[in-house]
This record gives sequence, structure tokens and C-alpha cells, in this order.
Amino acid sequence: MDTKALRQKILDLAIHGKLVPQDPNDEPASVLLERIKAEKERLIKEGKIKRSKKSAKSSDTPHYENVPFEVPSSWVWTNIEELFFVTKL
Repeated sequence: MDTKALRQKILDLAIHGKLVPQDPNDEPASVLLERIKAEKERLIKEGKIKRSKKSAKSSDTPHYENVPFEVPSSWVWTNIEELFFVTKL
């Protein structure tokens, strides 16, 4: 196996949660995402950040149709706008 193929295989294993064993004691991603959402809502209410235009829009596509592949049960699919406050420089 050449270096490029090995790198691709390692990346594939990593994004599918198969590179290292999953620790059942780890906090589920859904819990972390809820904390992030709550903090963003608090900052919006305090006027420190503005609500994202993208997050204000709802999608007609069901969430499960946007999932490119299955991930471990403790993982969660999300989009970047739910994690970060993006600003223009």
C-alpha cells in the first residue's frame, strides 16, 4: 500500500469512528451541541452576537437525508453554523 492510499484509509477510518475504540464514558456529542446552542442563544439575547441568517431559515430536506454516512452512536451530524459564530474580517 502506498503512502497516499494509507493516508486515505486512515482518514476514512477516522471519519467513521473506527480509528480508535469509542469510549462509552465520553459525553455524547448531542449533549455538547445542546450546550453550544444554549450559549449561542444567550449571547444572541445579550446582543453580543447576531443570529445567523442560515440558522434562521428552515430546511425542507429532512435531516436524515443530509447524512452522507453513518457515524458511531455517540456522534452527531451537524452543520458549521451550529458550532461557530462566523464573522467577516
